[in-house]
Amino acid sequence: MKSLFITGATGFLGGAVLARALSDTSIESILLLVRANSPKEGVERIRNNLAKFGCSETLLTKINERNILLGDLAYSEDFLNDDRLSGVTHVINSAAVASFGDNALIWKVNVEGTLKFVKRMADVAGLVRFVHVGTAMSCVPEAGTLVTESMTRKPEVEHLVQYTWSKSTIEQLMIEQCPQLPLVIAHPSIVVGHSEEGCRPSSSIFWVFRMALMLGKFMCSLEDKIDVIPVDYCAEALLLLTKSAVLSETVYHISAGDTGSTQFIEIDKAMAAALNQQPVSSHYQQVDYSELVKGRREFKTIYGPCNERLMLRAMRLYGEFSMLNVRFSNKKLLDLGMSPPPRFVDYINRCVEITRDFSIPELMKVDFK
Repeated sequence: MKSLFITGATGFLGGAVLARALSDTSIESILLLVRANSPKEGVERIRNNLAKFGCSETLLTKINERNILLGDLAYSEDFLNDDRLSGVTHVINSAAVASFGDNALIWKVNVEGTLKFVKRMADVAGLVRFVHVGTAMSCVPEAGTLVTESMTRKPEVEHLVQYTWSKSTIEQLMIEQCPQLPLVIAHPSIVVGHSEEGCRPSSSIFWVFRMALMLGKFMCSLEDKIDVIPVDYCAEALLLLTKSAVLSETVYHISAGDTGSTQFIEIDKAMAAALNQQPVSSHYQQVDYSELVKGRREFKTIYGPCNERLMLRAMRLYGEFSMLNVRFSNKKLLDLGMSPPPRFVDYINRCVEITRDFSIPELMKVDFK
């Protein structure tokens, strides 16, 4: 791989991709899109993020100002004329506003800015592969199903959050407006923690499991399954999709699949063991959202100082996701030679260790920015 361009390297998934790419001797050069006031500040941001992934000092020093392209997808026109983009051969586009909140930048970054960037890269003569990171949830899957890869687009009203709608929209626009782009779309399932570093890189989504189990009731059944993968596994799969000489498909799930998905009752037992507590399964209640609303006055007692309305909004959003009992087929990825991912319960103790001293309101800020 001659020249790899990564967007989103100061974030959770992009940081994991870069951490793995730095040890890949087949990559000759790496260029990184970074929001910063100077290349020096950009290097500092990248190194600080890489440290969360357990990168050695030797790997950290591989990043210098020559690796930095200053820019922001919200204002992509400001960096698209940089000559270095014309020498890029491979792209992993992981930058996005991944908030489940009402963030005004979701559409500006995930759709408008990304499309301008994609059009610029589609004109690069030597571009071999453009891997765009979407989300498996963008297909709005039917509850209780094993979902195979699809580009079927559901209307906006069927999406639970604007984030998944924005990811679905940009995929259609890329295909329609840039047919010459050597595009591969990666659809990760639910990315939680790191198989070695736990939640050190990010507490994203992990807090939801703790929140529900602390409450002792939620909208899902403990027998339901959830498709979870660690971020380092997702990064490894993205690099495989980027490097593979021939790919027969446009869309690939990066997921735990049917056999690797985890029941909530397994998560409860693993979480309890890590916290040295009793599982809540003996007294757990599956309830409607209306029951959660009725109990909102208990939130401050259970979770400490918190915004009741924001807690309820989080419970409703993630509660509806948890009820889906959806698994995403990973057969196409495994057929490329990718190994199955670690199961969530196999590294959940590392996630607990990192987050045990933080409250739920503190942890959830990363997903409601």
